[in-house]
Amino acid sequence: MAVELGIVGLPNVGKSTLFNALTKAHAAVASYPFTTIEPNVGVVPVPDQRLDDIVAIFKPEKTVPATLRVVDIAGLVRGASQGEGLGNQFLGHIRTVDAIAMVVRAFRNADIPHVTTELDPGADVETVRLELILADLEAVERRQEKTRTAAKGRPADYGAELATLESLHACLASGQPVRGTALSAAESGLARELNLLTAKPMLYVANVGEDDLPAGGPLVDLLRRLAASEGSELVVICAECEAGLADWPAEDASAYLRELGVDKAGLERFIHAGYGLLNLITFFTTTGGKEVRAWPIPRGTPVIEAAGRIHTDMQRGFIRAEVLGYDDLMKVGSPTAAREKGLMHLEGRDYVVQDGDIVHIRFNV
Repeated sequence: MAVELGIVGLPNVGKSTLFNALTKAHAAVASYPFTTIEPNVGVVPVPDQRLDDIVAIFKPEKTVPATLRVVDIAGLVRGASQGEGLGNQFLGHIRTVDAIAMVVRAFRNADIPHVTTELDPGADVETVRLELILADLEAVERRQEKTRTAAKGRPADYGAELATLESLHACLASGQPVRGTALSAAESGLARELNLLTAKPMLYVANVGEDDLPAGGPLVDLLRRLAASEGSELVVICAECEAGLADWPAEDASAYLRELGVDKAGLERFIHAGYGLLNLITFFTTTGGKEVRAWPIPRGTPVIEAAGRIHTDMQRGFIRAEVLGYDDLMKVGSPTAAREKGLMHLEGRDYVVQDGDIVHIRFNV
């Protein structure tokens, strides 16, 4: 199943603008809440210089990059966990994604009203965080009630689960997200089973004005300290600027960003941050001179499961994998030279695919 990164935040912070820039899908954007009702889903190519380098060597007819699935979720408001602003529906949308990118407004624009009278990124983060915590508390309490009922007849069978639920409840009731808390194996497992919102990995996106690029200004400094205190990543981006550049020729867009002091497009930094947050790596396959393809897989994936990503027949009839590291290929310049120098190695089904591996699966049909 494909993994997804959900874009969340308060209304009018630039979520849909960022989504449009990422996907060029032109999701509806307007300066009033709840423009986005149903989540928009986009599939975004992942920029990767390694793919370009491999293509330069193999010169295929077709190149297929790895992709990242991004979901634009409607803005949350204070009271969402109690149903305000269609909150329960929107929180349900967040529950289905695998990681969260919280977009926080750090730009001033009188034409785009903010949900509060004062622009305060710290307070905005706290509003979203509180609603996610309250929603998780409700989920834990529902499970506690169900488990207590079941435990009346068989208390010994449910004692451990009740203790685990109590521990999760205490964490959330203290105002702390489950993410970043030292959890036991039982607590982590139950948090995944309940699909707790605050257990999902998260990064922050500071949406700034074009004049505030590249660093972002005082409002971003506050977010930078907050992210650092949590061990989270912060991406500074001007979503409006990047959306405007999305249809420009790549060289012209890069030149314009360099004039603003931006050495790498915010979109590219966001995509790479999201890819890493989802714990994804990339392996590559080549099909003669026909195709070079990049495949996203979770870190730690055995090669037999990676074979199944390519085709179920390859997993079913797997014999062994022929593996060449990207760095080794770059050192010698061709697969033939890599084979001659013994850099290409054969691996069995339990081999764990490494980031940058170029893999050829040998299998029986």
